[in-house]
Amino acid sequence: MPEPFLLKELERIGPKQKGIVSQSVKDVVQSLVDDGMCHCEKVGTSNFFWAFPSEAAVKRKNKMMQLEKELAQMQAKQKELGDLIANAQLGREHTEERGNLVEEMTETEALWSGQQEELKQFKECDPVLMHRKKEEAGVAKDAANRWTDNVFIIQSWVRDKFNMDMDEFNKFFGIPAEFDSV
Repeated sequence: MPEPFLLKELERIGPKQKGIVSQSVKDVVQSLVDDGMCHCEKVGTSNFFWAFPSEAAVKRKNKMMQLEKELAQMQAKQKELGDLIANAQLGREHTEERGNLVEEMTETEALWSGQQEELKQFKECDPVLMHRKKEEAGVAKDAANRWTDNVFIIQSWVRDKFNMDMDEFNKFFGIPAEFDSV
C-alpha cells in the first residue's frame, strides 16, 4: 500500500535516499505531479503526495495497446495505398503508344508555356488593362484637383482670417507660384 508523504517529509527523505539536493525537492516533486507520475491532494492545509507502484505499469500497458492499435491502422492504410498504386499502374505500362502520347503532351506543355511568355510581353497593350489605367488616371486627377481646391480654400480662409497676402502664404508654406488645378 502506498504511503502518502508531506512535502516536508519528502524534503527530509529525498536527499538521504535518492541524493536529491534538498532545495530542489519541491521542484522535482512538482515536475513529477505535472508529468502525471505522482499524485498531489490538498487535505486541509497540507499537501499529500503519493504514487501507486502498479500505476506506471498500467500506463505503459495502455500506451503499448494504443501504439499497437495505431500500428495496425497504419499497416492497413499502407496495404490499401499499395493496392491503389498497383491498380493505378495497371493501365500505365510503358508502351510505344504511351511513350508517344507522353512526348506529345510534353511538347504541348512547352508550346503552351512559350505562348504564355509571349502573351506576357504584349500585356501592356491589353485593351482591358489600358481602359483600367485610363479610369485610374481619371480618379487620380480628380483626387489631385480636390486637394488643390482644399489648398485654395485654406488660402482664402487664412487670407480672410489673418489678413495675409497670397504670395506671403505661398512662400511660407512652400507652394510654387504655378500651383493650379490639373
